[in-house]
This record gives sequence, C-alpha cells and structure tokens, in this order.
Amino acid sequence: MIAERMLVIGLGLIGGSLASAIRQSTCCRTVLGSSRSAETVSKAVARGVVDRADIELLPLVDELQAGDVVVIATPTLSVRIVLEQLRAAVQRGVIITDVASVKGSVVEDARAVFGEVPATFIPGHPIAGSEKSGIDAMNPQLFLRHEVILTPLPHSDRQAVDTVSALWRTAGANVSVMAVEEHDAVLSLTSHLPHMLAYTLVDTLAQRSQNNEIFRYAAGGFRDFTRIAGSDPTMWHDIAIANRDALLQGLADFEQHLADLRNAIRDRDGSHLFEVFSRAKQARDYFGELYARRKPGSQ
Repeated sequence: MIAERMLVIGLGLIGGSLASAIRQSTCCRTVLGSSRSAETVSKAVARGVVDRADIELLPLVDELQAGDVVVIATPTLSVRIVLEQLRAAVQRGVIITDVASVKGSVVEDARAVFGEVPATFIPGHPIAGSEKSGIDAMNPQLFLRHEVILTPLPHSDRQAVDTVSALWRTAGANVSVMAVEEHDAVLSLTSHLPHMLAYTLVDTLAQRSQNNEIFRYAAGGFRDFTRIAGSDPTMWHDIAIANRDALLQGLADFEQHLADLRNAIRDRDGSHLFEVFSRAKQARDYFGELYARRKPGSQ
C-alpha cells in the first residue's frame, strides 16, 4: 500500500487516467476525485475511475490524513487557486503534487500561497497525453513506459518524493528527477514550441480564402504534424503564458533557423538545404529509435 487515500483534483485526460490506473492497481485503499463539472463527477464514479467524487473539494480534503496524496490535475494557471483552497483545509503531512507542464510558475504559486514551498509539495509532470481531453479520453494505460519528471526542491521531504515516484511507477511510468529551471527549458523546446508551431500553421491556413481545398487535399504529413493543434486551448494558453521566457527564447531560435531556410530557398542554395534536411533526418531517426524502445511491447 503506497497511501491510504489519493485525491485527484481535475478528472480530465491526465487526472482521470492516473486515478483509473491507481484504482486498478489497488496501491491506494481509496481513490477520490474532484471536478467542477457534475457530469464529469458522475461519469468518473459510474466508470470506476474513482471510488467517490464530488464537485465540492473541501469535504474530500477533510478526509485526508498525513501520508495521503493530493494530485492537482488542473490547467497550469489554475493551480494557485487550488493551492489556496488546500492551504486552509489540508492537514499537516499530506503530500501534494501536480501534473502541470510548467514547473517554475507552480513553484512560485506554492511559495506565494504558503509563504515557502512546503516540504511535502513535490512538483511533477507526466510526459504523456493526447490531443483529446476530458474524462471521455481517460486511459489507465496512458503513462505506460512514458516519462514522468519530478522537480523536488533541495528541502523536499524524501519520503514524499518516494511516495509520488511510487504512484507514477505503479501507473507504468518511468520516473526521473530534474531541476525546475532545466525542466522548463527542455520542455519549452520539445513540447511547448511544437504546439505553438502546429497551432500557428493550422490557424494560418484556416484563414486563407481557399482553406477548404487546402484541408481537403492535405496529405499524411500535414495531418501528423498538425494533430497536436487539436489539443485543449485552455491548457496551452496557460502553458504559453506560464513558460513565457523559455518559450520566447525557443521561438527566437526557431525564427532564426526559419529565416536561414527561407534565404536558402530564395538563393537556390541547395547545399544548405541538403545539410539541414540531412541533419534533421539523422536526428529524427535517432529520436525514433529511442521512442520505439519505450513503447509498450518493444524490446
């Protein structure tokens, strides 16, 4: 038994998937859930995602004792609101973690709410997801062989870190530890920047007068690249704002490379184009091998 009780606040894709995975594993005696949507609460209970759920958070928090775990699975910019609710009600020793894609803003929110980041607050981020969202997209195998990054602070409680790690490993994830600043810098390039590019490309083409023809004849490459533009706008609005500085740096670097590519096309610089395409293919092939190794069923 990892914890007697786990409370998941926010029963969308990530929160619902984690709650379901942990409930199926029976590593927590009771899995509780909270959502602002009565429909989501009803579905989560009916589908066995949680043992009990409520649109009211505080009655559920009142049940928690030292060693229990709260998982905040709400959009990044709403984490502070949840922390403010928890501060007034949660008992000492309850472990709090989150799933937000930006860790710097979450740590600052925790510091602002509590005065200092509690030793039992362990920031986390599962590198898994889908362009789909909501409780209907829930998948208890979502985290299988995917990475989860924890960003504990130097004063973080070791037992709390171990408990959060154990929960994610029980859900099938590989857990690693990273500094807050490093996490936000890396994810700004590997996750946040690609989403910004996909959203911008689709929006650009959608505003062209012949957009119906463009989308009608779009090939597989376009569909593959722009799939993530179907992701939840609220979530990515929050991420773009919360990780502003790192994302702006990534965009600036990309803009420079894009300008170089534009110039090479204009100047018919085939050598430059071939070098860029060759380096990119080599890097993508290497990434593909790494990804294949972590997929379920791969050797």
